[in-house]
Amino acid sequence: MTAVFWGGAGLLLATTLMGGGEDPPDDAHGPHASRTVAAAPSADASTGPAEGGSAASPSPAERTTAKHLARSTPTRLVIPSIGVNAPFTALDVDSKGQLEAPPPNNTNLVGWYAKGVSPGELGTAIVAGHVDTKTSAAVFARLSELKKGDRFQVRRADGTRATFVVDEAESFAKDDFPNERVYADTPDAQVRLITCAGAYDRTAKDYTENLVVFAHLV
Repeated sequence: MTAVFWGGAGLLLATTLMGGGEDPPDDAHGPHASRTVAAAPSADASTGPAEGGSAASPSPAERTTAKHLARSTPTRLVIPSIGVNAPFTALDVDSKGQLEAPPPNNTNLVGWYAKGVSPGELGTAIVAGHVDTKTSAAVFARLSELKKGDRFQVRRADGTRATFVVDEAESFAKDDFPNERVYADTPDAQVRLITCAGAYDRTAKDYTENLVVFAHLV
């Protein structure tokens, strides 16, 4: 199975995380992004942050001055402009080291890598969701509509609401996925929203690209 490894810990982000893991119906497609989007980077070209770790080492000054929140479990993702109002589920790794996907039969659910950074905390938080399932479009079906300057919120278990602004949304071919850019640690609080996109390869039962939304806490 095609997968992406996350750093020295060997965490794998399976392609099924963003695509539902099954052949979607003819009327359930990925986001209408440019031909530069992906489903999950290939295993032979993938490195990213380990559990709560950092690919880059921000200075103490950067870490103490950057806007951020304390660690707290995310409870709900709200993106009004694309109709997203979805609860979170924590994603862990299975016995093979693969990141488990959100339940494919739940079209309104997003997952976050719970052993990594929480949304709003210093560093890069990873949030993933299905673009579709075998039966219908899913939570991130309209993710490609987000543009620079759009805002969304992550509601958190401590009662705070982390507001993020979109910096950019880009699509990447699976065989040219910029792992360092997407997964590397940051000196401020950032989040990545990731889903499948591009054409659906019915032979491989996988999308050809990944859509990544880059955003920072405001």
